[in-house]
Amino acid sequence: MKTFFLRSLFLLFSVSVLSQAGHIMQGVGAVNMSMGGASTAQPLDISGALQWNPASISTFDDKIIKFDLGLFFSSPELFSTVPEFDSSGQPTGNFFSGNTKDDRGVSPMPALAMVWGKEDSKHTFGASAFGISGFGVTFPESMSNPINMPQPNGFGHIESDYILLQIGFSWAYELSDKFSIGVQPTFNYSTLELAPNPTANPNGSGYPSTDKATATGFGAQFGLFYDSGSGFKAGASYKTTQKFSEFEFDNTYLDNSTAKNKFQMDYPAILSFGLGYTNDLLDLALDYRLVDYENTDGFSETGWTPTASVAGFGWENISIVSAGIQYKGVDKLPLRLGYTYSSNPIPEEVAFFNIPATAIIKNAFQLGFSYEANESWTFDTVFHYGTSGDATEGQVLNPMFISASNPLGAIPNSEISYDMTTSMIQFGVRYKFLNSQKD
Repeated sequence: MKTFFLRSLFLLFSVSVLSQAGHIMQGVGAVNMSMGGASTAQPLDISGALQWNPASISTFDDKIIKFDLGLFFSSPELFSTVPEFDSSGQPTGNFFSGNTKDDRGVSPMPALAMVWGKEDSKHTFGASAFGISGFGVTFPESMSNPINMPQPNGFGHIESDYILLQIGFSWAYELSDKFSIGVQPTFNYSTLELAPNPTANPNGSGYPSTDKATATGFGAQFGLFYDSGSGFKAGASYKTTQKFSEFEFDNTYLDNSTAKNKFQMDYPAILSFGLGYTNDLLDLALDYRLVDYENTDGFSETGWTPTASVAGFGWENISIVSAGIQYKGVDKLPLRLGYTYSSNPIPEEVAFFNIPATAIIKNAFQLGFSYEANESWTFDTVFHYGTSGDATEGQVLNPMFISASNPLGAIPNSEISYDMTTSMIQFGVRYKFLNSQKD
């Protein structure tokens, strides 16, 4: 029954997300997304507070439940160029180039959160179930794009599907009327499916495809929140590395032979700092995050193993800047604008290894609003548009080309690149239990 409940919750609240910053969702829920994900020091809603700073839930003095559902569209495109070789293995001077568009379709994005607070209590509690991370592509086999040619000449059909559901239980304590601390233990459940699976050893027919593998992980988040009472706010939080069990893949090769392999893939530590300001007309929020991919299993290592499998993604640390403004001059209809900037974690030399995880968005723009129907019910919506900016580029890699001066096996005069845009519309509903208020 526990396994059934976990899988049911996973299917409901975690999705095939094409993420905004590395493989990390920039925000959770319509309100937090519409502020660009900024909420470390500006808790406008419980979802953003629970996601980025558990200490900030101390601002909520009621029992509140929040549900959000979004429809996410993405359009990754994969380009490749390779030189042509003659029968003796020498370049002819001609090149073969092409591109392939992703045909994945629409992904749903749900989020569920709840907070319990009382005006006369220093303690506030919260619970959440968020899809906080993911990537996925579907590039069909193609004879016009060298990277998508059938194996062993290319990779053929390329498909990936990574999903991470995080369940958190939060506690915040008010040390004073201005300063709060918070802690949030987290339980994580993830799945990963790869076709082909580059973490497995190839055989004579090429790389295998995998069935969907699962892994579980644990971690925590700690937060500090300061509210001056005169409009200025500050916050900081640290989400620890989420340590996972290994994915255990059941691989099937093109010649119908089978094999197993394991792959470790953790979720990186995230350090967040935030500033906020509030007056009668405006709420302002600014967040900075540092994501530590360079010390995270699955992302820190890269390159070919001695058996021609891929050791890992090889990502660098990234910085994320989120900013948002809420205008409250229209009665019962607060309006919001948000922006998110993210650096690219993928170095040029390992772009080839990251074809299954091309979801890198450099600039994201959000427009949203809420309708406060009454004291209990509030409805939210947001529209998001994101772009990767410059394409991620590198060379095509092949272990047959490895040498002392070319340790990754870069094929001379080859090129691999990918970029994408994203769009999303999301709706949310919040219910506040009035009987939890204190007169």
